[in-house]
Amino acid sequence: MSTKIMEEKIKVIKNERDHADALKMIAALIGSDPDPESEAGEKLGILSTLIQDYESRTFPASLPEPVDAILFRMEQQNLKPRDLIPYIGSRSKVSEILSRKRPLTLSMIRSLETGLGIPAKVLLKEVDEFRNPEQIVWSHFPVKEMGERGYFGNAWLRTTTNVDELAESFFRPLGSPAVLFGLLRKSTYRSSRPMDKHALAAWSAYVVKKAGTMKNLPAFKQGTVNPEFMQTVAHLSVENRGPLLAADFLGKNGIALVIEPPFPKTYLDGATIIFDKKNPIIGMTIRHDRLDNFWFTLMHELAHIALHYGQNTSLFYDDLDNPDPNDAREGEADRLAGETLVPANKWENSPARLIPSPMAAQSLAKELGIHVAIVAGKMRHEDNRYVYLNSIISGAKVRALFPEKKWK
Repeated sequence: MSTKIMEEKIKVIKNERDHADALKMIAALIGSDPDPESEAGEKLGILSTLIQDYESRTFPASLPEPVDAILFRMEQQNLKPRDLIPYIGSRSKVSEILSRKRPLTLSMIRSLETGLGIPAKVLLKEVDEFRNPEQIVWSHFPVKEMGERGYFGNAWLRTTTNVDELAESFFRPLGSPAVLFGLLRKSTYRSSRPMDKHALAAWSAYVVKKAGTMKNLPAFKQGTVNPEFMQTVAHLSVENRGPLLAADFLGKNGIALVIEPPFPKTYLDGATIIFDKKNPIIGMTIRHDRLDNFWFTLMHELAHIALHYGQNTSLFYDDLDNPDPNDAREGEADRLAGETLVPANKWENSPARLIPSPMAAQSLAKELGIHVAIVAGKMRHEDNRYVYLNSIISGAKVRALFPEKKWK
């Protein structure tokens, strides 16, 4: 650490010259990677606060997008795209961010805020339209695919129909776009991949609206979903029409199950939606046409209802291929789902834990009263060998039970 940098006094930033000096100091401090508890680390924190305060007052108000803020800072400091790698992660990610093909993650926002002094509220402006319906850009939604899926009815076929009107009218029955977007702000994303929030909003709105057409659903009673309830549902997996029977059973208990294929760039397996307290909704995409994936996803969503119904979060999005390890609730839901399907005491004492054979899978599945594909899926997952038991997994499909959907 340069002694000169440490001796420089911190002062209130009043103009562009003060701002430029502060940026030079913060760059030098970051380069030494100081301990947050050290004198240098404390100085770095104070400088970051001063820069954020100044820029919150003087940053160009007309700057509409986070990428424009980044480009503005690059021009100020004569930075090249490669200079952003420490904050964004790789050359390809930098390229995707700057070309607006990839949204910023929270970790990127934190790094850019600390490292380049770009205010977080500017970098987070990408979600502003979800906070203020008046700023919604309807063309950001996947309108073409929504139309092809029948979301707009016959109106999509009229060449004179305004796209903005179509999209706005699609969300209007929910009360207002702000209602759904309020849900999105209180959602948790089980994914380490950035999701297309506009596509998620369209998918979620369809699922909510579809659930609303299910007549005669009784009011859901909190506490209904518990391990015994979930095991009852899991036992339906042995039936040829098990997923359909599960939907019927859940409906009789006040839970709407809606199947709707995912949109591109949503990486979605399922979601739990608490749109109103009367009837929780489970949306499933059957992104992977496998019975083991269907039943684990369903159990995971039921676990959210069992564990987290009535709490502040209104919407759980689940990408089971790439979980976010930082949300404890997702781990809780995973554990309950796994224990419901294959209890640990049964697994530990079963040959299926050690021998990747169809006979071992069949034996444990029969003992538990569940479909053999579920056990085979666990065997593959636990051993991290997805070449095992392909004949069982590949023969257990789900989408064919929902022929009305346009599967890709």
